[in-house]
Amino acid sequence: MSKQTLALEIAADLRNLAARIEAYAKEEQAPGDIPKVEQVQAEAPKPEPISIEKIRAILAEKSQSGKQTEVKALITKFGAKKLTDIDPTCYAELLKEAYAL
Repeated sequence: MSKQTLALEIAADLRNLAARIEAYAKEEQAPGDIPKVEQVQAEAPKPEPISIEKIRAILAEKSQSGKQTEVKALITKFGAKKLTDIDPTCYAELLKEAYAL
């Protein structure tokens, strides 16, 4: 038996298996059930909050590479005189703009 014939037979077997699994799932699922896939997606972990230390490291790197004026302007843009004055809810946007510098 050639590799191509064997590969085609395996593909046909996989399609048959998928059809049987789908039929089984449709039989077993009650009208109000949420499919398992949706449950897993709904329970996905939330992204970890951005720390001020991470932002400070990025801004320090940018500042050391000669972008001190841009870093200061970025902090001022968020209504602060220094990094610690910035509202933590703005950290994601600040980090995004810091990477863009």
